[in-house]
Amino acid sequence: MKLKFALIVAVLSTVSIYAQQRGAPAAPPPAPRVAAPIDLAGYWVAIVSEDWRWRMGVGLKGDYGYLTLSPEGRKVGDSWDPAKDEAAGEQCKTYGAVGVMRLPTRLHITWENDDTMKVETDAGTQTRVFHFNGAAPQGQEPSWQGYSAARWDFEGPRGARGAPQTPRAGQLRVVTTNLRPGYIYKHGVPYSGNARLTEFFEINPGLQGETYLSLTATVDDPQYWAQPFVRTVHFRKEADGSKWSPSACSSK
Repeated sequence: MKLKFALIVAVLSTVSIYAQQRGAPAAPPPAPRVAAPIDLAGYWVAIVSEDWRWRMGVGLKGDYGYLTLSPEGRKVGDSWDPAKDEAAGEQCKTYGAVGVMRLPTRLHITWENDDTMKVETDAGTQTRVFHFNGAAPQGQEPSWQGYSAARWDFEGPRGARGAPQTPRAGQLRVVTTNLRPGYIYKHGVPYSGNARLTEFFEINPGLQGETYLSLTATVDDPQYWAQPFVRTVHFRKEADGSKWSPSACSSK
């Protein structure tokens, strides 16, 4: 009888412990700013190591090289007229989210709040806003910078249920839509208002103690491109903003 009672007590205790574990509320996820696996904040300067003729100046009209524009995209590119863009007040067409990160620019990356990251460029004096917890407002007018939805892509194991999250390596993933049509390069290489920009931001250490930011961007735009445009650009971190030099948009 005593043995049976002991078994019942043991079973009930096990069930009670299991129920407590199952019923334990999970710890709320940390805010994106707190959960950041990499630190992007600070000043960065572009390293132009490829596509020099297109990134450092204005290329020649119709010079598409390896770029896989669709027939419609080539038609738009062949009609490029920088004077016309200036006269129409559209000199910022290369300074939208798709093109501005490929310019010889500096970046200033900060947190606006725990859920929102801000990326400013001195080229064109543009501001991109990355939203971690939000959705694009319905009916919002397309803009040069569009709407950017961000998230951290983590690598490595998460903490156990209800336990603090352990530090993990990772990268920032940003998807931007709702864009005004613009240029990837200043010589009229176009993207349409249907373009979807996906970016991955990674931090890499240098051999001399410097820090580099690698940005891989994919532009999906079947209207103007036969294949997605995929390129990686690099930035080096600067000690401060002493070299920050804002300039206006220009088609030249």
